[in-house]
Amino acid sequence: MSKSKTRMLIAIAMLSSISFVLMLLAFPLPVLPAYLKVDFSDIPALIAAITMGPIAGILVALLKNVLDWLFAGSPTGVPVGHMANFVTSILFLTPVYLIYRKATSSKGITYGLACGTVSMAIGMSILNYYVFLPMYSYFLNFPMETGTALFNSIIFGILPFNLIKGILVTTVMIVLFKRMKPLLDKVTNSFRFPKIN
Repeated sequence: MSKSKTRMLIAIAMLSSISFVLMLLAFPLPVLPAYLKVDFSDIPALIAAITMGPIAGILVALLKNVLDWLFAGSPTGVPVGHMANFVTSILFLTPVYLIYRKATSSKGITYGLACGTVSMAIGMSILNYYVFLPMYSYFLNFPMETGTALFNSIIFGILPFNLIKGILVTTVMIVLFKRMKPLLDKVTNSFRFPKIN
């Protein structure tokens, strides 16, 4: 294994560990359901994606959820929440990577994060409606919401939560990006060959 690949794997492991710790610091939002918690664990995954490629970002998102599942477990016995979090991360970081690689500037990252927020909010609204909320109901043996009740849970819970989460993560990421841009460019160049993508 080349030194570059070894360094990349170490970087992914370090970012995954940071992401896992940030995941432990999740907090609920007022008014919205308590099970919906905001965390900033997608920031290390975003950094991995824009410096080492999308697969690196996805690996960070995967590893943080595996670590959290092993550490905290799951109320359903099946890591439904962790699967949802992993998909959320992919929906968020993919647009950021695709846009940022074409415009490696503050405007590029801002536009990418805005698109990622919309992608995450819409994508998770659809997936929660058809997949994740029914899975929770099934594994917890709760009565499943249907019709208007389920629709309202999405419109007044899931959708605004993901929009607010996206805005908060975007704000922090932009601040970090402006301060770390030279370092991020240096890291990106050091991993240019090979690059996980």
